[in-house]
Amino acid sequence: MPGRIVLFGATGYTGELTARALVDGAADSDQTVVLAARSEARVRTLAEQLGGLDWGVADIADPSSIRSLLQQGDVLVSTVGPFNRWGEAAVQAAIGARAHYLDSTGEGRFIREVFERYGPSAQAAGCGLVTAFGYDWVPGNLAGALALRQAGERATRVRVGYFVSGGPMGPSALSGGTRASAAGVLLDRGFAFRDGGLVEERTGKRVHRFELTPGKRASALSVGSSEHLALPRVHPSLREVDVYLGWFGPATRGFQALSLMLGGVAGRPGAKRRMEAFVARVEKGSSGGPGAATRAQGGSLVLAEALDSAGAPLASVRLEGVNGYDFTARILAWGARTAASGGLQGVGALGPVDGFGLQALEADCAEAGIRRVSSKAG
Repeated sequence: MPGRIVLFGATGYTGELTARALVDGAADSDQTVVLAARSEARVRTLAEQLGGLDWGVADIADPSSIRSLLQQGDVLVSTVGPFNRWGEAAVQAAIGARAHYLDSTGEGRFIREVFERYGPSAQAAGCGLVTAFGYDWVPGNLAGALALRQAGERATRVRVGYFVSGGPMGPSALSGGTRASAAGVLLDRGFAFRDGGLVEERTGKRVHRFELTPGKRASALSVGSSEHLALPRVHPSLREVDVYLGWFGPATRGFQALSLMLGGVAGRPGAKRRMEAFVARVEKGSSGGPGAATRAQGGSLVLAEALDSAGAPLASVRLEGVNGYDFTARILAWGARTAASGGLQGVGALGPVDGFGLQALEADCAEAGIRRVSSKAG
């Protein structure tokens, strides 16, 4: 009998989209979906709207309330962000219950915590942890793994770029959780994969110009992501992983300067704590997000290049598709259903590719709305 899927944070912006995606994909499944949130009235109402789903009350302020909802073999999906602030309790609850775990974070510090701090405990408990299983950072893991597979063992470097196609790219196009998470990332010490190992590196330290179409190039800013931890597992000859966000267009250099300034200020005694407290007051996290019409205007473009040790390109892959929020909800729902049916390929902290397999991941990313449109050698 498949395990249950417990969605924690179901009444938040990403949580509700994920709940609806779980229901949309449940026609041929006998899996039980349990919605969980801190407001009894809101979670009960949503459960009724979605056809009478099971529901429960859980709050990060009371970690035992999360643990009490879980049984061994369940899958806990967490959309409670910012994860640097609120994510830890759900991971601990999943490990304690020997339940599999997925989340929607994009925050580098939290991703490292899952891999480095909680991965060994999950392995000992026999459960899998798949962090950052949404638009941040599944498409780049997929594109990078496809390019590396095509390039073969000569590939020692991979470069990934995320871009937005069409639609607005301002505060109205982002959820409150995304804005809060992004502010926190700028304050955090970033990281990268260099010389065969993980190293600390300021967010935005590097800028790279990608060719989006023949004759059209765009700049993107370096970030720490799950690709740095996950891609070396599936391609052991990797020595360097670079991931870039190209969301900022002509303002990329300005954001790079801002990250340098904030990094310097945050390094002063007590300054980072005060700045994080200010961000927490300004960006509450659960404050809604773009509606369906706004999401429909935007799309995604993800590029990956595999290179040899001299920097010569060996293979490239291009993915295109829907906006990040719709993709996140759909791929989280697929991952949860797959894990609940016993389809997770391992225990401990897992990346998207080693967790689900490259072929299955590509097929279901396409079903979730982001697909490979081209790949080429050289």
